[in-house]
Order: sequence, then C-alpha cells, then structure tokens
Amino acid sequence: MAEHHQIAGSARGEPRPSDCVGARVRVPLDSAPTPAWSRVLGSHLTAGLTGHPAVGHLRLAELVQGADIVLDGVEAREAALLGPVLQQAIDAANRACEGDDARPRTNMPHADAQEVAQALRFSTGR
Repeated sequence: MAEHHQIAGSARGEPRPSDCVGARVRVPLDSAPTPAWSRVLGSHLTAGLTGHPAVGHLRLAELVQGADIVLDGVEAREAALLGPVLQQAIDAANRACEGDDARPRTNMPHADAQEVAQALRFSTGR
C-alpha cells in the first residue's frame, strides 16, 4: 500500500539534560508513519548525512516517535544545514513507498537469489 508523509508544522525545540549537547528538535508529520516508512526515512537520512558537517552530536536512534521526527543533539550552527537533508530524506522515503504493491522491492529476482544460495558449498560433517 502506498504511503506518503509531509511536514505538518513548524519544528519545536526542547532542551536536553545538562550532560547532553544540542537541542531535541521535533518535526511534526501529517500522520504517524508505518515502521517500514520510518526505516526507509532513517536509511535515507543517514546516507544524506554521511560526510556532512552537520552531524556533530546528532542522535537518530529513535528517529520517528508517533507522528514526529525527533532529532536529538542538534546544535545551533548545524540546524540550517539539516533542514534540506531531512526534507530530501522525507521525499526519498515517499518515493520508495509510493507503489501500490505491498511486496518490498528487491535487488534481484527470487530465482537469482536461490541460485546464489545453491552455489554455497557446506561440509555437513558426514
């Protein structure tokens, strides 16, 4: 089933405990996404931030909480750089989840994967 989400309001900042760096930023979505969409978002966000200067103390462990994207450890100097990367990750997650086919997309036909598995040779100890 197709799934599509968009940012539904302004980001909200929250202070974190005194031993933590940066703010917690909550970005509201139009509705709570499925776990599958959330995983795709996390993958695209991680890829988008790889090598990016705006990741100092950023934590993505619990990225989606209900209908919010939660970024922990956002520093003031990084915030403006994170916005576009987050929007690109949301757009990519929407594209990846836009099909009506409930089956996940795969990188090869099942028969090809089966051939790879059959090419493995194991010693059964007999």
